[in-house]
Formats: sequence, structure tokens, C-alpha cells
Amino acid sequence: MSALALQDILPGPASLAALKRRVQANAAKRPGVYEFLDAAGALLYVGKAKDLRTRLLSYFTAPWPESKSARLIRCAADIRWRYVPSEFAAFIEELRLIQRQRPAYNVRGVTTRAGLAFIKLKGGAVPKLLVTDQARDPHSLYYGPFRGRGQSVAAIRTLSDLLGLRDCADRVPMVLADQASLFDAPLSPACIRHELGTCLGPCAARCSAESYRAATAAAADFLESRSAHPLERALEAMAGASERCEYERAAYWRGKLDDLIWLFAAVARLRAAVDGLSFVYGVKDASGNGEDRVYLVRHGTVKAEAAWPRTPIEREAFAESVRLCVHEEVSAPAARTAHDMAQLLLVMSWFRQHPEEYEATTPLAAWLAAEAPAAS
Repeated sequence: MSALALQDILPGPASLAALKRRVQANAAKRPGVYEFLDAAGALLYVGKAKDLRTRLLSYFTAPWPESKSARLIRCAADIRWRYVPSEFAAFIEELRLIQRQRPAYNVRGVTTRAGLAFIKLKGGAVPKLLVTDQARDPHSLYYGPFRGRGQSVAAIRTLSDLLGLRDCADRVPMVLADQASLFDAPLSPACIRHELGTCLGPCAARCSAESYRAATAAAADFLESRSAHPLERALEAMAGASERCEYERAAYWRGKLDDLIWLFAAVARLRAAVDGLSFVYGVKDASGNGEDRVYLVRHGTVKAEAAWPRTPIEREAFAESVRLCVHEEVSAPAARTAHDMAQLLLVMSWFRQHPEEYEATTPLAAWLAAEAPAAS
């Protein structure tokens, strides 16, 4: 789109002034979520704020054109907003709106802080492992986040090599042995990894769907702490090289073993940390209107929320949700969808920024055993 055409659809000074007057006249200094809409009423952007009035007015004073806020407000023909009881409620509602409505100008998924990474098990008939700083693909599973992108990349390289998983680009066609025709000319692998013995060769019909599926399952078992078989293979290779006095080769495998040990331990530490993110979290209404909320958090994911239960019927209804969670699996899942990873990152970020809020949490079993205390 040309600059002239873009200028034609952006609100002019009069439209911006009208939006600003409406915000000044109606927006209160309360937590909430807001939406920018275009001239056709389509959703452009979703945001959250602890103080809606201050946040919305800041868009009109942001420097143009270098500020993203200034560019956003000039794309908006209308703004709508609504209040929520707390800043935490605003965090949760913003995430839900983004995931449900997928606004054009919001980042679609989770991007970690610098130095953190996800391991992605890409879906499809021939999955692969890779390291990324984003969790966006709804058809993939994610492990993490992990500290140390470089270590994550090295560990996944080793794991993929040991199990024979592909690492080629998605544009490379996959032809499994089950799909190959007796009358077709033999296919050549797209890279040298098959010759080196570090890839099963699913691009050249060198393996069946079943054998590749087994390799993928072995990778998932390792990443979910169900099997340490890749560690055993690396240890055997290192020991064999040492017995043959191939010391450089032994040192090579020692490095590979260290990569896998780091990853195995990192997964265990992460799951232990996420296990601690299971509780009932009571949040007081910041506006003083008495709209206190209670959240059921299980392994870092908000499973249920409600107005703070003040009557026996309300308490029993929420207690039933807690009971169901208590009787679920005992340990935190290692792999998450993009949707659940977004919630985990949000909850982890919230309590990292507000460690004092742990005082408002109650372990699930303790909450069931006691009468619901007043929100604090």
C-alpha cells in the first residue's frame, strides 16, 4: 500500500482529537483492557493497563512516527474499553482476547526474554525438534522456557543426531518408505546427515512412518523425563572410544553427553518449579467495589476463576473445581501447547514481578480443608 493510500485511511487530526476527548471524558483510573478498532469495526489491537486512563492518554502524546504507540493510535478509528477488578485480571483478559480474536497488530504467541528459549516439537507426519524464542504454532508442542539458548541448541542437535530426526527446512518434501513406489527412481537424501548416520532419511524413503514415529516418541520420552536412553547411548559411545584409545573421539562424546545431561536436568528443574505453581489465588478488587476474584491455578495455568465465594453454595461450586484438579496428574506436564505456554509465561511473569502476591495464595489441599478466608 502506498504512503498516500495509507494516509487516506488513517484518522486525521480531528478524529484523533475526538478520540482523545472521549478518553479524557470517560476513562477512569482503573485496571482494564482496551481495543483499537479500524473504520470497519475490525479489531486491530488489544492492550491492558493497571490505570486505563493514563495508559490510553499516553498514546496521544507518544512521538510520531518512531513510537509504536503513536502509529497504533493513528490506525484506530475507535477505542473501546472495559474495567476489570485488578491488574492480574487485566493480564488474563488481554491474553484471552488475543488468543480468541487474534488482532492484526498484537504479537501472536509468546516471546521469551533475552537468553531464554523454547524447544519446539513441530507437528506433522514427520516431526522435528528445533529451538525458538517464540511459542506460536498451534500445531506444535513446546518445552521450556530454558535459560541458555546456546546450550539448548547444542542439546537438541545431539538428541536429533542420536535418534535420527530430520532438521531440514519445511519446504523439503518428505517421502517415507511406506509411500515410495517400486517403479520410482531411488531418491537421494537432501543432505549428508543420512550418510553420516545421524538422520533416518525420511526425505528419501529410507525409513518407514512407524520407525520415524518411534524415534519421535523416544525424543518426547527423553524431554518428558520418561526415558534416559539417549544418555545411555552417548555414554556407551564415549566409553567405547576410550577403550579403543580414541581419546579425541571420547572427548567429543563427553561433550555430547554433557549437553544431554544439561537438558535432562533442566527439564527436571523446570517441572519442579512449575509444580509449585498450583494454588488458589485470591485477588482483591483494586477499585474498592467489592468485586474480589479467586483463581484456580494448576501447574501455572488458570483452570477456573469466579467471584470470591461468600456463600456455602458459591464455595461448594468453586471447591468442586479444586477437587477435580487435585485428583488430576500429580506432576506438571513437560510439553505444552502454544495456548498453555502463553498462560504459564504470564503466571510466572506475574509472580516474578509481584513476589508479595504469593501471600494471597493457598495450596489446593489447604484451601479445601479450610473455610474460604476473606480475600486479602
